[in-house]
Amino acid sequence: MLSTPGAEFMTGDIENFYLNNVMKRKEYMRIPIGDIPQTFIDQYNLLPLVSNSYVYVEIGKGMYGLPQAGKIANDRLIKRLAKHGYEQAQHTHGLFTHKTNGVVFTLVVDDFGVKYVGRENAEHLMASLREIYSITADWTGSKYIGLTLKWDYKARTCDISMPDYIDKALQRFEVPTPTRAQHSPHAWLAPVYGTGPQLTKPIDDSTPLDKKGLTRLQQVIGTIVYYARAVDNTMLVSLGTLASKQSAATEATSATEATSAATMQLLNYCATHPDAVVRFHASGMQLAINSDASYLSESEARSRVAGYHFLTDAPLNPDKAPKPDDAPLPFNGPVHILSEIATPVLASAAEAEFAGLYRNGQEGCTLRTTLLEMGHPQLPTRIKTDNSTAAGIANDTVKQRRSKAIDMRYYWIRDRVRQGQFIVHWKRGADNDADYFSKHHAPAQYRRMRSRYLYEEKPSQLDSV
Repeated sequence: MLSTPGAEFMTGDIENFYLNNVMKRKEYMRIPIGDIPQTFIDQYNLLPLVSNSYVYVEIGKGMYGLPQAGKIANDRLIKRLAKHGYEQAQHTHGLFTHKTNGVVFTLVVDDFGVKYVGRENAEHLMASLREIYSITADWTGSKYIGLTLKWDYKARTCDISMPDYIDKALQRFEVPTPTRAQHSPHAWLAPVYGTGPQLTKPIDDSTPLDKKGLTRLQQVIGTIVYYARAVDNTMLVSLGTLASKQSAATEATSATEATSAATMQLLNYCATHPDAVVRFHASGMQLAINSDASYLSESEARSRVAGYHFLTDAPLNPDKAPKPDDAPLPFNGPVHILSEIATPVLASAAEAEFAGLYRNGQEGCTLRTTLLEMGHPQLPTRIKTDNSTAAGIANDTVKQRRSKAIDMRYYWIRDRVRQGQFIVHWKRGADNDADYFSKHHAPAQYRRMRSRYLYEEKPSQLDSV
């Protein structure tokens, strides 16, 4: 948004969005009279309506709890917007543009995030909605879907944060303040070089979690994952590993104080770094991707693929494939981070890296489409990898003959390179920003890289502990 001269951002919220929307087909429900407070019974004279200890209700308008209420409300809203020239993007649901005035906005349930040039154009959108809705507007654009946005139009930056979210989560889970700082969100198994065959990770033979413990683990993951995806991306690998063990969780992954568990370590990391901020800079709105993978880094012979997707300026030589000595693209906050355990069992490090290119290409196609629909034409997207074999297969400079699994699964990315959608190029691992999200690192690495991905105005309160 900062890339558009004169553009500003505001937010809006429709009140009672789900209510009072007429349904084509009525619904019916019954309420036990014993569940209705006496004051309601007296106020609405319900006793004459009781039949077999129930009050029967006819529902003609949308209400909370009805599965179809959201769709009915959304259909009505889209119809209203269309009357005033606002169209939903063909491929990106929730993204709307106006035919003539340049307004672009995203809609999440009943929350609007609006980019506009000229306040009168944003007022047109608000006036269109107020014809049938009660809507509140925040012209500072500082609050949106639980996020706090700090805009600096002069410096052309936007900081995204969620103040107090972690503090409230720690209070909810009754996590005590750690006695010492925890700078690593997950335990790290240091490699031992020159010792012969590499063994698998230590066997977890601790007690399986009971239903209550499993529910608590799921609650912790569900609470933290939104914060991690929106703001503190340094937790994503740890959350992915924990989530993969939910079906067979043990006390080694529980969140109880009695164990030095993985979840407790993650919560202590949250307590040490509770107020993360991601800073975005104005750019040329060109998508760039760093791709990486870690081979056999997860349990049961699984590998992890990762990607760092960000917006940057156009490359210096857009008509040529980048060379290793090309000037690096300006770094920016991530619009998307891929960090997932690969579904198939991969046969080699090269195959894992090629799988990473494939998955990042798939995610990149979606982002390219969204950027195009927002009005930002895309040059071929540069994908950086630190594996020369994977880059060679993608670019047809290596004749791959070993693995038929690569033929079957991942040649899609090579086809997209041929079509000119992506440019895959090699850079050494130290220059690959996706490396952080492909594996668990030593605590020193977490401390070193945190300032790379997050903007911190003040050090952790526990740093001196």
